[in-house]
Amino acid sequence: MQELNITPPYGYDEITPLQKSHRVLLQPGKTPGFCRTINALAVSYSEFAAASRHYPIVFISGDGGSTFVPAVVLGLASRQNLFVTFQGEWDPSCYVPAYVRRYPFCISKLYVKGLPRGERMVCVAKANVNEDGAALFDASGSPTREWAPIEQLLNEYEADLDLTARMCATFARLGLFSPFQFQVIEPASPQPKLDGMYRIDQAKLLALKPLSMKVLVTQGFMGHIYAHIHSLDNFAQLYRRAVDKTT
Repeated sequence: MQELNITPPYGYDEITPLQKSHRVLLQPGKTPGFCRTINALAVSYSEFAAASRHYPIVFISGDGGSTFVPAVVLGLASRQNLFVTFQGEWDPSCYVPAYVRRYPFCISKLYVKGLPRGERMVCVAKANVNEDGAALFDASGSPTREWAPIEQLLNEYEADLDLTARMCATFARLGLFSPFQFQVIEPASPQPKLDGMYRIDQAKLLALKPLSMKVLVTQGFMGHIYAHIHSLDNFAQLYRRAVDKTT
């Protein structure tokens, strides 16, 4: 029998493949516990417009600058999320990323003997599988009304991740990324500093050849570039949140 490994997404503990017999604690609108101690969170292609109104959108690379993912910055210190209230819930006045809204479900890649497989599987946080939870499928195996919006969110988010990866690969291929850091310069107060981030370099963007610029426009990526650039102004709001929480 082949050894099957399911890799949980960041913030999830143990996950298990969703079975039609499972009853699941849904807790709609509840913010998962891992959100209290993160200072950045991945966002996807379709979230740029909404997310850019409240958060700085940056790009992060886990392999030294070969591949990139977009993320919203949530705090100015390690394990600090300035958008989670003292009650542990996400600020209702701000956009809640899909990564949070899909919890406790996810679509996971499968690995057999350490090698990735093409199949993907709907999984659920094992801690939320409980007899007191909601039935997502009836006795005949047909989906209940509770499952339909969950399934739609998961499928749309997964498709969006593929589009996000294509967009970031295009930016990288065109050489548009530059590393940057954020630091507050105020002699009378602590000076938080964030690094390890990348942004679209406007000078590199303006230096593109017309054919490369056309690729960005026809693929629909240009609007995302400017949403990202304008969102960096939200670092000032982020700092004000940090100050408000310490006063």
